[in-house]
Amino acid sequence: MARITLDHIRHAYGPKPTSPADYSLKEVHHEWNDGGAYALLGPSGCGKTTLLNIISGLLHPSEGRIIFDGRDVTELSTQARNIAQVFQFPVIYDTMTVYDNLAFPLRNRGVPEADVDRRVREIIEMIDLGDRAHKKARGLTADQKQKISLGRGLVRSDVSAILFDEPLTVIDPHMKWVLRSQLKRLHQQFGFTMVYVTHDQTEALTFADKVVVMYDGEIVQIGTPAELFERPKHTFVGYFIGSPGMNVLPVALDGNRATIDGQAIALPFAPQIAAGAKTELGIRPEFVRLGRDGAPVTIGKVEDIGRHRIVRAAFAGRPISIVVPEDGEIPAEPRVTFDPAAINIYADSWRVAEPGREA
Repeated sequence: MARITLDHIRHAYGPKPTSPADYSLKEVHHEWNDGGAYALLGPSGCGKTTLLNIISGLLHPSEGRIIFDGRDVTELSTQARNIAQVFQFPVIYDTMTVYDNLAFPLRNRGVPEADVDRRVREIIEMIDLGDRAHKKARGLTADQKQKISLGRGLVRSDVSAILFDEPLTVIDPHMKWVLRSQLKRLHQQFGFTMVYVTHDQTEALTFADKVVVMYDGEIVQIGTPAELFERPKHTFVGYFIGSPGMNVLPVALDGNRATIDGQAIALPFAPQIAAGAKTELGIRPEFVRLGRDGAPVTIGKVEDIGRHRIVRAAFAGRPISIVVPEDGEIPAEPRVTFDPAAINIYADSWRVAEPGREA
């Protein structure tokens, strides 16, 4: 396992980048702990796979260094970095049996056959392909082949890190849940450093100890699932994490009061904002209270999803989502209040720190 240091990494696919817009991956400068489980989360085109391929050695960064445990590996190949990588679509040997596909990386490194057999049997059990262990991989379905790819990434116990690039795309929904749980258990048992790329927040939040949220070529927040939910550092994190996402409303600020189209909202502190900044208030739908007190809203529709209802409404002419308990009242003349402790204030899309607390 390895501690991975991303030392001022930037990457441009075109020659001679001259401006920030030329970089597909803007500057990344972070250290990821030995044995950590990280998820790179973000929409397509945000730089997740570019960063993963730079870590693995499949792509050389335009600028900066990759360091494993204090050793500069920027110029080293994937093999020399001792990386296992699992891709979005299965990469296996069709003419080999399932067993031999899994055994190949170990035999290639001269592992004693008794250890090969023990380890391969453990992985075959984990990926639920025991009944096909001695059948050729050629005849398997796409999701079964991807299980082999996952198994090949996990079968070695000596790797510096295991990198997963959207590995569950071709897996059926139930098996996705099973494999995510097994990956989590394996990480807890063996302590591999794991980096998992996905655009699916459920995959990221259930797999990772720390989620790395990427947007427009840069990392906008690294945090636990709770931190991303409660204190999004960027409005994009608020939009992207949660279902429904965070309400973001343009506001004018005056001390510890925010106003939107004449509606005043009390704040828990007085934000310090630079002149001319775009100011917004963010609050999760779970912390908007619907009742008979507060500011008036106009309800557009109510979505009943079983455990609770999502009320889609207009507040001061702006769309707002409100989560209401399954048995909660929806008044004929509805009004809303905001939980002060759950209010976030943003300046130019970045969260403003409350005095005495980190942003």
